[in-house]
Amino acid sequence: MSLQENIQHNLGALLQQQQRLKIEYLINYKTLLKTISKNDSDVMKGLTQIPKSIPMHYRYDDRGSQLFEKICELPEYYLTRTETGILQQCASEIARITGACEIVELGSGNAVKTRILLDAYNQLGSSLRYLPIDISAGILQSSALDLLNDYPSLQVHAFAGTFELALEKLPPSRLPSRMISFIGSTLSGFDSEQADKLISQVATALQSGEYFLLGIDLHKSKKQLEAAYNDAQGVNAEFNFNILKHLNSKFVGNFETSNFEHVVTYNESLHQIEVYLRSCQKQKAYLRGINLNIAIEAGELIVTGIARKFELSSMEEKLRLFGLEMLKLWTDANQWYALLLCQRQ
Repeated sequence: MSLQENIQHNLGALLQQQQRLKIEYLINYKTLLKTISKNDSDVMKGLTQIPKSIPMHYRYDDRGSQLFEKICELPEYYLTRTETGILQQCASEIARITGACEIVELGSGNAVKTRILLDAYNQLGSSLRYLPIDISAGILQSSALDLLNDYPSLQVHAFAGTFELALEKLPPSRLPSRMISFIGSTLSGFDSEQADKLISQVATALQSGEYFLLGIDLHKSKKQLEAAYNDAQGVNAEFNFNILKHLNSKFVGNFETSNFEHVVTYNESLHQIEVYLRSCQKQKAYLRGINLNIAIEAGELIVTGIARKFELSSMEEKLRLFGLEMLKLWTDANQWYALLLCQRQ
C-alpha cells in the first residue's frame, strides 16, 4: 500500500469510527453552575459538621479515576478479580436470557469487564450498542475509542456526567431490549437513602421487561475487607489524598496532604468499610473559592467514604420493592461477591 493509500485508509477508518461514536457532555455551562452551587453546599455542610466529611465523588476527577483503575489491579483488592471471574462464567447466559440488548453502564471507567459482555452478545450475533456513563470525560472518551477500535460493529453513545443526569437523558433503546449494568460494587459507596434513590432512578429508566445487572460485594471477614482498602503499596491512600487535591484545585484551597494519614476500619455492626483522613496535627485550611475556613484538631477524623457490604436476602427484597425481580444470581466459590440479573416488572 502506498503512502497516499495508507493515509486515505487511516482517514477512512477514523471517519467511520467517529460516525459510530456520540458523546454527550451533560455538564454544560448552565448545568455546571447549578452543580457547583449544589456541591458547594455539600462541601460546606460536610466540613462544618461533626464529624467532618467530604462527598465521595470528589475522589473521581481524571487522576482519581486513574488511581481507582490501579486499585482494581492490586493483589489485596479481590473485588475486581472475583467479579471478572463470575462474569466470564455467566456472560453467555446473561446474553441468552436478555437476547439482543443494548448495554447502559453506570460508572463505566475503562470498560474492561464490559468487554466480557460485549463478547458474549457478539458470539450470539447480536448488534452491539453501548451507552457508558462516567463523571470523568477523559477516561470515558479514551475507553470508548479503544472499544470502537476493537469492535468494528459497535455503536457507542456516551454520557459524561452524573448518573442522575444521564439516566434522565437516555434515549429510547434502538435494540429490542436494554440492560442497565451497575457492576464493580459501586453501589457500596452509597448510603441507604442514596442507594434507594439510585435504584428508583434505574427502575424508572427501564421499560417493563428490560434488565438490571447489579454487582455487589458480600459481608466477609474484617481482616480481608480492611486489607482491600488499605493496600501495602499505598495506592488506596493516594486515592484518598486525591480528594484533598481535587478540593484544592476546584475551590483554590491549601490542604496539605502530608498533614493527614489514611485510615480504614470495617464497622461490623453496620457492615461497612469506613474511610477517613486523620489529621496528624492541629491545622487550618482555606477554600478560597467558597470562602470557607476549616479548623482541624490533631487526631480529628474526616469521613471520605464508605463501602457497604451486603446480604443477598435483603438486597433481593429491596430490589423487589422498586419493581425489579431477580431472575438469576451468580456467586464465586467463596461466596465473596454476587452478580444479580433483575427484570423490570
